[in-house]
Amino acid sequence: MAMTPLNLESDKSLYEQVADRLETLIYEGTLKPGDRLPSVRKLREQLSVSISTVLEAYRVLEDRGMICARPQSGYYVRQTALQQPQEPATTDPPKRVYDIDNSLTFRLMHAIQDPKILKLGAAVPVAEHLPLNALNRLMGQVLRQHSAKAHSYDAPPGCVELRREVAKRMLTAGCSINPDQIVTTNGTFEAVYLSLRAVTQPGDTVAIESPTYYGLLEALEMLHLKVLELPTHPRDGLSLDYLEMAMQRQQITACVLVSNFSNPLGTCMGDAKKKQLADLLERYDMPLIEDDIYGDLYFEGSRPKAIKAFDRSGLVLYCASCSKTLSPGMRIGWAIAGRYQAKVEQLKWVLNQTTAIAPQLTLAAFLANGGYDRHLRQLRRKYQMQTAQMTQAICDYFPAETKVTRPNGGHVLWLELPPEFDSLQLYEEALAQNISIAPGVIFSASSGYTNCFRLNCSLPWTEDVDQAMRTIGYLAKKQLAMTMLSQPF
Repeated sequence: MAMTPLNLESDKSLYEQVADRLETLIYEGTLKPGDRLPSVRKLREQLSVSISTVLEAYRVLEDRGMICARPQSGYYVRQTALQQPQEPATTDPPKRVYDIDNSLTFRLMHAIQDPKILKLGAAVPVAEHLPLNALNRLMGQVLRQHSAKAHSYDAPPGCVELRREVAKRMLTAGCSINPDQIVTTNGTFEAVYLSLRAVTQPGDTVAIESPTYYGLLEALEMLHLKVLELPTHPRDGLSLDYLEMAMQRQQITACVLVSNFSNPLGTCMGDAKKKQLADLLERYDMPLIEDDIYGDLYFEGSRPKAIKAFDRSGLVLYCASCSKTLSPGMRIGWAIAGRYQAKVEQLKWVLNQTTAIAPQLTLAAFLANGGYDRHLRQLRRKYQMQTAQMTQAICDYFPAETKVTRPNGGHVLWLELPPEFDSLQLYEEALAQNISIAPGVIFSASSGYTNCFRLNCSLPWTEDVDQAMRTIGYLAKKQLAMTMLSQPF
């Protein structure tokens, strides 16, 4: 099995290149399930790398669920290495407008604050994946060098140093933005909340993806808005045909969606569909609130463009933050509100006047020194590996009927089981074992998706996580078996 030399100019390390090369051979069928991989010494000679490089590459493939080690024998391709669970189909929510009641969401989320709970249902990054030491060091420098400024008010649109750095980064999302067009906020949630306030009135109806992030439903409820849930494909997002029908019937005032690696489905619209959507907005003169909080967490290739990149009329209110990539606790986000900027700035001033300056200056310094890109490269590899590990665990431990999304970024998976399955029952039974999941019903205003749930892939893969997945799989199998037994013959 001859191999071409490795690329010494690549951004990827040598062991990652070796792992990727072998994984490709597995997917192409050159190495089949059950085959023995080349010995460490043989592969070292073929690729002219060190033994430690080969061993690290094999460790990566073990973590990805592609190979396994057999004592005194070597490394082998796992029998389930190419096993892929079936994907969910396009969702089909009821075609009517709903009021929102999030009392269940609040109760469920409050129940998992216990530190003993293994949080497989909360879509939050873990501290060990974040550059906390670098951020703390920069925060100290900011407090020493800008002592007076760091403790003063800062009126909207916010810290100019940060807005300059955000404007530079927006180029990677396909957007040419002036710093003066950016308003800093307390995280993405506030950016979305202010944007909703800017474009709607109480009683209006907003079109959303289905399923959607439960936090968005909470914001819509707080603002006394109604929702129209649109069919959504787990790969490329909501149905533009249904969206246009709603526009034609004047059912909706605005639209809200997560454009890249949405939560919980992991959808990512292609450029052609994003442009088509921007054209639709212009034709019907309708605002869109775009949440792009996961856009930097792509697994392969280059960063996907924002819908804002195709906006010619200022109708897209773009919202993002560093909460999923750097620090949830810094609470730094931003809105690029187009024609609604003045309104967003006014609302920001009325709501809480300012976003804390010290975290803004810290984030600006981190973005300016190149640390963000280095950190992102590592974080994306970790999330890709952990998503693959969790998918493999679902194949190994869950009912054969389980359908799972295949996101190309972010860190969540959406699981769908047979219609009779009750994810709220699974939530309660898993919680009794100190494990949390996010039941599907909280992601819908129409109380749908009772047979679905979301899992968080941001946790490092450990024996505890593996055992938790075994437990959830066992509980799911037991519930389905009991359901089958209770049905009449």
